[in-house]
Amino acid sequence: MPDSIKALQEISLKHGCKFLINEPLKEHTSFKIGGSCDIMIFPNSIDSLRELISEVDRYIILGNGSNVLFSDNGYRGAIFVLGSDMSEIDVDGEYITASAGASLARVCKTALDNALTGLEFAYGIPGSVGGAVFMNAGAYGGEMKDVVSEVTCINQSGEIITYPSDKLDFSYRRSRFTNSGEIIVSAKFRLSHGDKDAIKARMDELIARRKSRQPLEYPSAGSTFKRPEGTYAGLVIEESGLKGYSIGGAKVSDKHANFVINTGNATAADVMNLISHIKKTVLEKTGYELECEVKLIEE
Repeated sequence: MPDSIKALQEISLKHGCKFLINEPLKEHTSFKIGGSCDIMIFPNSIDSLRELISEVDRYIILGNGSNVLFSDNGYRGAIFVLGSDMSEIDVDGEYITASAGASLARVCKTALDNALTGLEFAYGIPGSVGGAVFMNAGAYGGEMKDVVSEVTCINQSGEIITYPSDKLDFSYRRSRFTNSGEIIVSAKFRLSHGDKDAIKARMDELIARRKSRQPLEYPSAGSTFKRPEGTYAGLVIEESGLKGYSIGGAKVSDKHANFVINTGNATAADVMNLISHIKKTVLEKTGYELECEVKLIEE
């Protein structure tokens, strides 16, 4: 990778992109876990991103790092962070177009400022636009598929393509991008005009509900498991007697059993061992086979 790192540094300097060498990944994920990566780059345009990804075979696209768990040994490759340098938000009537690095919170606040309704469910979901679209994030009866009208991406040939909503293959916590290798660079949301006070009231209600029911005071990756058909992951985990169960610094939250939290010194191995124990125990005691929602990234 040394030759590639040198080339990536040169491309970054040419475009004015910030880059970091041997950067600890725990500083860039909501779990606060993970070793270092070879190089981390913050692209500042679609052109810089296209040129950077053409230089390497092994890389990860990272947004807010809210749904990933990196190995304790780090990542041997390049990490491209789509963050504040690619976070433009534009409003045109009932449409909001946001770059992949824009946070969902900012997009929701922009909708509120413009009295646009439809995104209230997303207020409080951690993460970026790119990550939310990638996994069809949702909460409280809403999902990205309900409001996304089109998505622009870079395909594996380096071409820029825009897909309309009917080509996005949204399903529960999945989209066409889950396995396509395409990189989301922006999304357009179709909303509608509403009452600003009512929109704010709904957002306030949902954020209060999150704070009361979720362990937001601890590092985590949000919901650990997808919802099993016919029940809830937190319910079957609790019924299996695992609420409060811990391995090392990783613990099943006492507040919400579908949250594995970092109590302060958890390693990726602790989290992975706890996830494996939860899956095995829940299957034995309830018959439900849990599917992990967190993306595990090995060295």
